[in-house]
Amino acid sequence: MKGKVIVITSGKGGVGKTTTTASLGAAIASLGKTVAVVDMDIGLRNLDVVMGLENRIVYNVVDLALGRCQVKQAAIRDRRIKGLYLIPASQSDNKNSLNTDDMARVTKKLKQEFDYILIDCPAGIEQGFENSVTGADEAVVVCTPEVSAVRDADRIIGLLYARSITPKLIVNRIVPQMVINGDMLSHKDVEDVLSIELIGLVEMDDRVIAATNTGSYITNDKTSKAGQAYTRIAQRMLGDKTIPIKEPDYDQKGIWSKIGSKLGLKK
Repeated sequence: MKGKVIVITSGKGGVGKTTTTASLGAAIASLGKTVAVVDMDIGLRNLDVVMGLENRIVYNVVDLALGRCQVKQAAIRDRRIKGLYLIPASQSDNKNSLNTDDMARVTKKLKQEFDYILIDCPAGIEQGFENSVTGADEAVVVCTPEVSAVRDADRIIGLLYARSITPKLIVNRIVPQMVINGDMLSHKDVEDVLSIELIGLVEMDDRVIAATNTGSYITNDKTSKAGQAYTRIAQRMLGDKTIPIKEPDYDQKGIWSKIGSKLGLKK
């Protein structure tokens, strides 16, 4: 059994968890590993669309868990990135279609086939969460700099610790100018409240929306700050501790401000 299971979770929905799962899967596979990304949002699947693989689904994670297919039948190979596979969620079942014993069998099978298994956990703390964390070796908590997201992330972190799973933190969708203006929490504020290891910071980037709408990967856009951030996070997840966490530029000034300062017109 060689694989490592990492659950990507958040508590609150709408914080970019599915995009994060797809991006990290693409980045880790691009670094030479075999990766299965598993959509556990049964009944409300989206990961297939984000990855541009929605037209190739035959079997899903429920089929795999209930023994209606083999791993090779359920896993959709992404032809664009070697080593990257998707196991989609079922659209016709619900989160109670599986239990933790079912998921334990799934993760055991996947560990024999892949280096990394990334589980896209649904929002909430009900059966979908329980299934997603079953068999997880590690957890990544995605949180945006919003009070409601931080509160829900804090609840999830407590549940992960109760299951002896140590979580790590990604602060997503940071808007530096809003932080400067005092309209958004800084990543330091989020880190101080949640008090878990930080593994990455991702700035708000409109190109993420374009990438998810077209089923492409933001990590392939070498000019995207978000894409670069996800690649650095993937490198750290693979154990490269020399990769720095790049902080947003909270001291940035507009071009006119900079010119004015040089001309002595503004301080």
